[in-house]
Amino acid sequence: MRRIQILALTSILLLAFIFSGTEMYANEGQATVSTDVLNVRSGPGLSYDVIGQLKRNESMTIISSSEEWYKIDYKGKEGWVAPWLVHTTSESSQPSTQEVISQVNGLNFRESPSTDATIISRMHAGDRATFITQQGEWMNISFNGVNGWVHGQYVSETSNEAQQVEEASANSSFKVLVDALNVRQGPDLSSKRSNIVYKNETYSIIERSGNWIKININDKETGWVYSFHGEVLQNQASTDSSNANTTVTVLSDGTNIRSEATTTSSVVKRVNAGERLTVQSEQSDWYEIQLQDGQTAYIAKWVVSSSDQPEVAEPTSTNRERGTLKGLTIAVDAGHGGNDKGTIGSRGTHEKIITLKTAELLASKLRAAGANVVMTRESDQYVSLNERVWKSVQQNADAFISLHYDANLDTSITGFTTFYQHSSQQALATAVNESLDHAVPIRNRGVQQGNYYVLRENNANAILIELGFLSNAMEESNIVSAHYREQATLGIYRGIIQHFDSTLQ
Repeated sequence: MRRIQILALTSILLLAFIFSGTEMYANEGQATVSTDVLNVRSGPGLSYDVIGQLKRNESMTIISSSEEWYKIDYKGKEGWVAPWLVHTTSESSQPSTQEVISQVNGLNFRESPSTDATIISRMHAGDRATFITQQGEWMNISFNGVNGWVHGQYVSETSNEAQQVEEASANSSFKVLVDALNVRQGPDLSSKRSNIVYKNETYSIIERSGNWIKININDKETGWVYSFHGEVLQNQASTDSSNANTTVTVLSDGTNIRSEATTTSSVVKRVNAGERLTVQSEQSDWYEIQLQDGQTAYIAKWVVSSSDQPEVAEPTSTNRERGTLKGLTIAVDAGHGGNDKGTIGSRGTHEKIITLKTAELLASKLRAAGANVVMTRESDQYVSLNERVWKSVQQNADAFISLHYDANLDTSITGFTTFYQHSSQQALATAVNESLDHAVPIRNRGVQQGNYYVLRENNANAILIELGFLSNAMEESNIVSAHYREQATLGIYRGIIQHFDSTLQ
């Protein structure tokens, strides 16, 4: 009798396992977080709500995977994490010094392991990156401080520890684009000034740290300069002769074609979306093209689509109702990140942390109103300025909202400011500024023109908001609160809706 009871119980448990469907899983292993902050989401995708966060090196139990996401046990409930931001147990045993080297020029460095994923930047032949993990034919790597994916077919692996950052930078140089640029002893504004370099001077690059570049001034002296005041150039005149006579497609109306391969050179022509241009050669992040009159000019890679990239879809017509953002794409840009800390407040607040918190809160409000939201970063990672603009351009964003917190040596200065650069951006800036004025209790410094890269080089309806001064101790204590972020994002959200409502017939 007892044996019969045991067999019956075993059969019941077996049936329960079979018919439980997706509710029962055997654990697939352990993993640890490989980024500073990892969002845990309610479902397998970036569109799902964030239900919590894990910190670097925290461990988790993987239950299963679905649609290239890991399902984990998060504090006794189910959560989902991106697999390219974690190390599984088997992966973590791999040497951290393992590197990959690009074997081709113009290798697409993507946000996720798919040919449909956003292109973050491109690697040149000989560029090195740190290997993280592999998923099928795709490799997850860290390149210039950013995590992304490349197709394994176009890279080779190496574990030679003798290759250092200096070698990775050996084939590039820094050209000064401002009249005079301070050289400092360390990669931050608080470091002592050691020298000055001048416009159009070029120096070899030793290494990089966030937005700072260490240059070789002479045989005896090196120093650090701020990268935004110059241009990084590849020492090769052309990266691949096979690129000659290939074509690229312009993504946005009014795209600048420049006289030199820098964003500060003169604009020789503007072209519209859909126009195709013939490429003569490549120079770092630029294509050299020839105009109809025979003149040589340059166009940035991040404002065009090459033959191996997906074309940006044409905007679709929608019957949007007033008070909603249905059918619109909004890019939300959390300023700074990773090695680029941004401002550090008088009480120790890191700008890069609260810009991300503010961006996530704003994104949730915009999604609730029906918008498709594109986040330029979703964790504490470094994202270059041209990558931020490129994400907006590739998604054909209707608006680009860059979020920052301000600072000044004069600690008495307070208030928020809304910036625009092009006249086409002024109406959105005005609407958001007026709405913010009614939402937050600090001084309104008004709408101003600002020559910021993410505005200047952005064909989208782009604005940049400085949401208060962290350098003022009293204002810092106010603007870092959750209540202030709620009110500020509500004001921005309402201003965006008011602007787009005004465009309806």
